[in-house]
Amino acid sequence: MGASQGSWERRVVVEATITHPVEAVFPYLADPTRWHAFAPAVVFREQIDDGPPCVGTRWRATDRIGPFRAHFIDRLALLDENRRVVWISSAPWNSRVEYACRPAGTVTHIRAEYVGDLSGALRWQAGWLPGWATHWILAQDFRRLDRVLTRQAQGALRWRRNHAPSEGALPVG
Repeated sequence: MGASQGSWERRVVVEATITHPVEAVFPYLADPTRWHAFAPAVVFREQIDDGPPCVGTRWRATDRIGPFRAHFIDRLALLDENRRVVWISSAPWNSRVEYACRPAGTVTHIRAEYVGDLSGALRWQAGWLPGWATHWILAQDFRRLDRVLTRQAQGALRWRRNHAPSEGALPVG
């Protein structure tokens, strides 16, 4: 993932396994307003366009890189439910991010590919990071996503266990 001569292009591929079904995982990858739950660099996402998200929908975005903030626009470029989602980010990221999900029973294998040509101040804020460090940072997001989904599943299980209707109880409503 080094910069080529005269370019600040970066490419990182992260392979991850999340111990939850794709139906639980994919909504987090396909909805920028959920990213802050597992990606600490995400400060803000807000949908710009009206209506339900679809290909072409845009979001205002702010990421935090150390003490600095990068403001940009994310655009949904491809949405193949529970399989693939592709995001395009404007300057300073100038990037394409693809999440490809492959279900395997109760787990989900993810291949995340990040390609971007850093511009502006982001070049010196993040461009100096070696490839292995960028990979490690991005891989941590998937570990956090797995923990978020585990906590949700545990909470739902506790609720069902503690609030299961008893036999012979009348339904409410």
